[in-house]
Amino acid sequence: MESYGGPVAEVRGETGRDVDKPKVVLGVSGGIAAYKACELLRRLTESGHDVRVVPTASALHFVGAATWSALSGKPVSTEVWDDVHEVPHVRIGQQADLVVVAPATTDLLAKAAHGLADDLLTNTLLTARCPVVFAPAMHTEMWEHPATRENVATLRRRGAVVIEPAVGRLTGVDTGKGRLPDPAEIFEVCRRVLARGVREPDLTGRHVVVSAGGTREPLDPVRFLGNRSSGKQGYALARTAAARGARVTLIAANSALPDPAGVDVVSVGTAVQLREAVLEAASDADAVVMAAAVADFRPAVYAAGKIKKKDDREPEPITLVRNPDILAEISAERARAGQVVVGFAAETDDVLANGRAKLKRKGCDLLVVNEVGERKTFGSEENEAVVLGADGSETPVAHGPKEALAETVWDLVAERLR
Repeated sequence: MESYGGPVAEVRGETGRDVDKPKVVLGVSGGIAAYKACELLRRLTESGHDVRVVPTASALHFVGAATWSALSGKPVSTEVWDDVHEVPHVRIGQQADLVVVAPATTDLLAKAAHGLADDLLTNTLLTARCPVVFAPAMHTEMWEHPATRENVATLRRRGAVVIEPAVGRLTGVDTGKGRLPDPAEIFEVCRRVLARGVREPDLTGRHVVVSAGGTREPLDPVRFLGNRSSGKQGYALARTAAARGARVTLIAANSALPDPAGVDVVSVGTAVQLREAVLEAASDADAVVMAAAVADFRPAVYAAGKIKKKDDREPEPITLVRNPDILAEISAERARAGQVVVGFAAETDDVLANGRAKLKRKGCDLLVVNEVGERKTFGSEENEAVVLGADGSETPVAHGPKEALAETVWDLVAERLR
């Protein structure tokens, strides 16, 4: 069996059995962010992928062929005329399990959308029958131009995953949307797309809102009422939705996790702030997933100065008031017809019974119920849950990575959106 014109790369498993490495084509187009693709290449190769780098001629002005060859262990070419007897302009795309272009410039996106093939990378994109991921990087004005937006829409409609650029420092003194997402986060998108195989990105064209983290209700300038939520499950939901083609708005409450690639992040602190952000984002959303741990109560009075001990006297009682019930509100007043609303229920006892009661009380379509505790769920990389449906369905999710639960949630959401 041949791959990229040479023998298939193999790795030896723990049992001594040789297994094929997933074959990835890393396309690099001519933008200043090309140097960041070196980090993406390193992550792909070190995680057991067989990677061939296909740069454009312009990309080699930023990072030379010798660098790509040394990091990938494979020859690098931009031309269809090199090694013609191996027909690289056809074989590379045909034999790939994934093609990822990072950075993808305005010019590259335009060529891909219009089927142009004037170099090895654009030929590879036309012959690929595997999932394709584009990670755009360009100035804000280029990203926002109607021509670019139409090209992106065309690529997404054809099944490609086009990651939303990050917001941040661009070239020179410019700042805005158009920055290449962090290579570690692009890698996570690639890993999830590869895991799904050749299935179409079923959330393409959908806008989804995910809340994550835990709200904090301030008592005074230094203290707050909070919870143990790390935000990891919500971030897994956001990353997974992006890998399935969705436009994702992540409402993050007090999380220190890195922004997922292709996700618009809105940072909030309190339950009231979370409500305002969710209602605004949900106005045009196809689905809202409330994974954040929202405080049920907040102090009735905020102390302007630090609350101090006074001799040996007991502290004054803290009066609490109810926070708004965001899940019940958005379930009762859907912003658009057919909007799917998903809630989370963290329970410590009578998990399913309490979950069924909460599902009925909140009025959402799906409720993810899990048992929590000091050593369960919060802060962990893994989760275990049962997803209850308003239609009476129950979908158990075995103990495993939080992204596995995220995939199940989006499977159920996609089913209802159809």
